[in-house]
Amino acid sequence: MMRVDYLSVVAAAGLLLACSAPKSEETSTEEIVVAETTAGEWTPLFDGQTFNGWSKYGGGEVGKGWKIENGEFYLDATNKENWQDGDGGDIVTNEEFENFHFKTEWKISPNGNSGIIFLVHESPEFERTYHTGLEMQVLDNDGHPDAKIISHRAGDLYDLIVSSEETVKPVGEWNQAEVIVNQGKLDLILNGVTVVSTTLWTPEWEALVADSKFKDMPGFGKYKKGKIALQDHGDVVHYRNLVIKKL
Repeated sequence: MMRVDYLSVVAAAGLLLACSAPKSEETSTEEIVVAETTAGEWTPLFDGQTFNGWSKYGGGEVGKGWKIENGEFYLDATNKENWQDGDGGDIVTNEEFENFHFKTEWKISPNGNSGIIFLVHESPEFERTYHTGLEMQVLDNDGHPDAKIISHRAGDLYDLIVSSEETVKPVGEWNQAEVIVNQGKLDLILNGVTVVSTTLWTPEWEALVADSKFKDMPGFGKYKKGKIALQDHGDVVHYRNLVIKKL
């Protein structure tokens, strides 16, 4: 059901863009631009054909290690030995979001690791997306060694909160992930089940961070508005049907 909803959103957005654009036989698919998100409306963050609306974290175009095929983003880490410097790296939305509901689907490779990182503050003082942003873990729980660590399994709020139950699908299958941030309330949903629910920026939250691997990162979890990132953890990972709604 969720996949149909996502595709409907993307198709409707594409139709709207096509109808509003000047008619020209020379117009190409590369000219499609992801619309700026408006409050209360589902907006695609990926047009299925280009990296419009996305960039490499730290600046510049998305690295060549990230590919588009069959309406999917994917990290082509199988050819990593042929990468040039800068071909990989995390990618981020150009737009920042504060109160939002984000949805996507992900599929991880055997023994793979990645992550959906949000509330990312992109600044030269922060070398990595996770120096500021929170992560919903993307992982092959059965194959990756990180799964042996509590709070590092798929769906967890990475290194902070363990999922209430394990709803991840077997490696190679598509998982439906949602991140909701609204007035400090955070919910992570994996395959239709709310697996993490917490409140950010409270004394309890600060204590949680102080007891985590992020305790020595002064910018971590401090920003109430930020970008959404897809993580390059060196493994093949696929994402599709990325949509967001401002709350």
